[in-house]
Amino acid sequence: MKLFQDISNLIKALDTHTITGDRKETLSVLVDYLKNKIDSGNAIRLNFICTHNSRRSHLSQIWAQTMAAYFDIKNVSCYSGGTEATAMFPKVEETLINQGFKVVKLSEDDNPVYSIKFSINEPSIIAFSKVFSNEFNPSSEFAAILTCSSADEGCPIVSGCDKRIAITYKDPKQSDGTPQQTAVYLERSLQIATEMKFVFSRLN
Repeated sequence: MKLFQDISNLIKALDTHTITGDRKETLSVLVDYLKNKIDSGNAIRLNFICTHNSRRSHLSQIWAQTMAAYFDIKNVSCYSGGTEATAMFPKVEETLINQGFKVVKLSEDDNPVYSIKFSINEPSIIAFSKVFSNEFNPSSEFAAILTCSSADEGCPIVSGCDKRIAITYKDPKQSDGTPQQTAVYLERSLQIATEMKFVFSRLN
């Protein structure tokens, strides 16, 4: 799969050896889920969930879909949602553009819809804030991946999912309005990218 060169170069440079043993154990739950789906010939659907579907869940959705393409894992569809809908935070768009993604805003309103591409020939990822049960997302036979502790605690049951996995990340929101904001969002995006590389690299 040919990705945009900047993204391909970034992925090659990601060092999965920086992931701790404890964290790898957490990620291995997702690896095992994906392997079981592949072995059984079933489609893979991943719904990444955080409270507002504005930062971590979008970064996770986008990097998971990108890594599936990079490692040529077929029949993978990644989604995201929240316990409530707000908007994808603009700094997420900026961070992704700086990392090589092609982002187009398709609507101008309080909750814009974005087209996000990692490859010239692959379909765009459609990103907008939504509750995790929105009809845009799968209603059954998917893994619910909780990317923040508040969503993990607030969603003990995700209707329709066949696996619930907590892979939580520190919220970059705390850097908003500070000189460190750009660096913090980049750090979180790279952490998620590195961990999704670890996951999908285990499937070949």
